[in-house]
Amino acid sequence: MKNKIPVPINDTGTLASITFWGACLFWFKLGFISFGGPAGQIAVMHQELVERKRWISEQRFLHALNYCMLLPGPEAQQLATYLGWLMHRTWGGIIAGLFFILPSLFLLILLSWLYTRFGHVSEVAAVLYGIKPAVTAIVLFAAHRISSRALKNGVLWTIAALAFLGIFVLHLPFPLIVLLAALFGIAGGRIAPEKFSAGGGHNASQKSYGPAVIDDHTPIPEHAQFRWSRLLVIAVAGLLLWGSVFGFLCWQYGWGGTFTQISWFFTKAALLTFGGAYAVLPYVYQGAVEHYHWLDTTQMMDGLALGETTPGPLIMIVTFVGFLSGWSQLPLGNDAVFTGALVAAFLATYFTFLPSFLFILAGGPLVESTHGDLKFTAPLTAITAAVVGVILNLAVFFAWHVFWPKGFTGRLPDFAALLIFAGALLALLRYKVGVIPVIAACASAGLLLALLKPWLIQQGLMF
Repeated sequence: MKNKIPVPINDTGTLASITFWGACLFWFKLGFISFGGPAGQIAVMHQELVERKRWISEQRFLHALNYCMLLPGPEAQQLATYLGWLMHRTWGGIIAGLFFILPSLFLLILLSWLYTRFGHVSEVAAVLYGIKPAVTAIVLFAAHRISSRALKNGVLWTIAALAFLGIFVLHLPFPLIVLLAALFGIAGGRIAPEKFSAGGGHNASQKSYGPAVIDDHTPIPEHAQFRWSRLLVIAVAGLLLWGSVFGFLCWQYGWGGTFTQISWFFTKAALLTFGGAYAVLPYVYQGAVEHYHWLDTTQMMDGLALGETTPGPLIMIVTFVGFLSGWSQLPLGNDAVFTGALVAAFLATYFTFLPSFLFILAGGPLVESTHGDLKFTAPLTAITAAVVGVILNLAVFFAWHVFWPKGFTGRLPDFAALLIFAGALLALLRYKVGVIPVIAACASAGLLLALLKPWLIQQGLMF
């Protein structure tokens, strides 16, 4: 492992020595300031690594980002892992990826425990009442943002519409929708390749911020060269990391045990997160709420709200889902409720993020060599289009439960919740307000409404 990298740090071209531990310090800091979802997290990495430190050039950064966006999983966390790996080999990637999620992991475990203990306190319930319409607006905004980037023609709009109908009307499982979209993309890439070609996007930028350590024409480092032997070693190590833990759980608790099922479920979820966290949320909801009944719809929405307010990737909501699953199912018995929930939270997080590390460390050199090849990108383009429809379904589902909490038939909507939703959506779409300020404002509105609740109920504006 090389411990030092020469890097230009100012416009005079002066070189300094960036130690391995100096890079670790940056990744550690990033884990605490990575708010704002993937867009904000990627922007922070770009500002620090490309513009200020110039550890990597603009084009190499965007090339790495495009690669990560082709993979299932949280692209910002994978980008951190990729850049750490590119600069400091395997351990550099592991440390960068771990530091990106560890602060959020421990914070969400704390918030999950507080939620289970105090979630029904009137003030906490009031805050959550205000946040839920904001979450609905954020999910709808995510669908809008992804559609504006991904749906470039009528064919892709059609795929998105069919995906929405498939999950909303026919109740098709999310994995089947992903599979059908991929098959459609394979066929479409051959029949009408121009409809499935990636255009513009992240490659559109041609900016340069001066010389960088890993510059546009810097040769690929030796450890990033593709070798079958290296791929085999990492793949075997990954299988051992997955299989040893999963095998122990099967042996100790059986296939039907809560810990075993949590591990198996989130392994599948990790392989279906094309399009980011909002894409996998419907699958997590279908499994955790409708199939396993580990938690209910209200708890799922509360978890999403907590995930939006913490640093790290939004898919960290799996920590909350895992914690509540262990809390409700009591896998270690009534005398170890917290311990069971804690183990379940760690298992959900471990099996969700393990594939992301393997995709980078094992598949990086291989997938880079195929980047831009339509045979690989067309199915993913179709999947991304389908994801838009799936996310829209999630927004509709959340809206139904937020605006008609006691059922739709014969009831007026919750007008107070509708008002908070409209304000949040306007702030996001029209005024480009960040997610955290929107959630803070809506939480404050929830507290204010709690004070006015008796009068609002009397007027028929709140239930």
